[in-house]
Amino acid sequence: MPAVSSSSGRPSRPKSKESFKLSKALTKMSRNVLKTSKEIYKELPRVALDPTYTWLVAGLLFCLEIVLNVFIILRVNYTEIDWVAYMQEVEGVINGTYDYMQLRGDTGPLVYPAGFVYVFGVLYYITGHGANIRLAQFIFAGLYLVMLGLVFRIYNRTLKVPPYAFLFMCLASYRIHSIFVLRLFNDPVAMLFLYLSINLFLDKHWAWGCFWYSFAVSIKMNVLLFAPGLLLLLLTELGVVKTVARLAICAGLQLVLAVPFLLENPMGYMVRSFDLGRQFFFIWTVNWRFLPEDVFLNRYFHLSLLGLHLAALAMFAVYRWNKKNCLLDLLRLEVPEKEQEESKLSSNEIVSVLFTSNFIGLCFSRSLHYQFYVWYYHTLNYLLWSTDLPTVVRLLVLGVIEMAWNAYPSTVESSILLHICHLVLLGALWVKGHVSRTEVKVKKVK
Repeated sequence: MPAVSSSSGRPSRPKSKESFKLSKALTKMSRNVLKTSKEIYKELPRVALDPTYTWLVAGLLFCLEIVLNVFIILRVNYTEIDWVAYMQEVEGVINGTYDYMQLRGDTGPLVYPAGFVYVFGVLYYITGHGANIRLAQFIFAGLYLVMLGLVFRIYNRTLKVPPYAFLFMCLASYRIHSIFVLRLFNDPVAMLFLYLSINLFLDKHWAWGCFWYSFAVSIKMNVLLFAPGLLLLLLTELGVVKTVARLAICAGLQLVLAVPFLLENPMGYMVRSFDLGRQFFFIWTVNWRFLPEDVFLNRYFHLSLLGLHLAALAMFAVYRWNKKNCLLDLLRLEVPEKEQEESKLSSNEIVSVLFTSNFIGLCFSRSLHYQFYVWYYHTLNYLLWSTDLPTVVRLLVLGVIEMAWNAYPSTVESSILLHICHLVLLGALWVKGHVSRTEVKVKKVK
């Protein structure tokens, strides 16, 4: 007799083949998901340590950064520091004033090169004469994400840093996110174009790299700290003749950007936009708080730092960066054909020289203000993992540097600790030996 349903008295239908197949497929799928989850869990240590997974971890962190930046903009109050002054300075140019000696904002005279005027002039119009702060914040968040993508590409090309270290580089620094989306400084804009130029150098597009490097300098002069290393790289791979051609690109762009201001008052433009002797305020210093103010302001102290800076650059250039048998070999008009292959620079050699050149400048800087942290923040992981320091020391240095930059106002202790970390890292880079030793085979990094 056919089976009878208890509720209706009607015969019940046997399970169809389709429903049976569906049930079997779902069971198999759940098992596969469970198996895949276990495999992923087992692979996590490898993903965290193996630089070949940089692209994967970078992609995940990039997505998280989008959410984090939106959260910060919507939930953390904006703090006005320089944005209004920037807008006042470019507004003067828009209104027809091209004499740099007459351009100023609430915080003082305009002291940045011409590229700054053009970039922030565009932002002036986009943000309704600078009034739409929220829009400006989202624009800066976009700039941050573009810069982060360029930084990740550098790390993916060099394959030196274990991916877990990117967690500290991305999500752990309140100060860096603040500099971008809560303060709207010009420093991160300059660094974006700097990292663009480094990516082009890695692809051996030296001419275009020099173009965008010069554009970064035109936004803020701190990018010149990379110049000694860049000059050595150009001479090493290209020879004097081609190096001069690339330097002409840099100089030519500066000249073209500055034409309206040079025609009005050339001396005023040079004095204001490239004032290497500009005095800093002791109240804002992050690195020299332990000094008496009169020493901090003393010109002989500044000259001493300049001497140490030049000496350190010379030592690294001669004994750590130079690939030639003799330093004078860099002054050949052209690289001989038989030496061209040997003269080609690896990704790690390019990045190591540029990042170290900048770091040396920061070690002997007359003063570091809070927004200057972005000048080298994204290079610290690379520099630390270029040394033979134990991992625990690398992480400790990262942590102490972060703490020093987040101490507001800076203290005697925070300044001393910052210098100690800088000296430890600089010493470790020296002890590591010649820059060619930074080239490593792709392997798991502990």
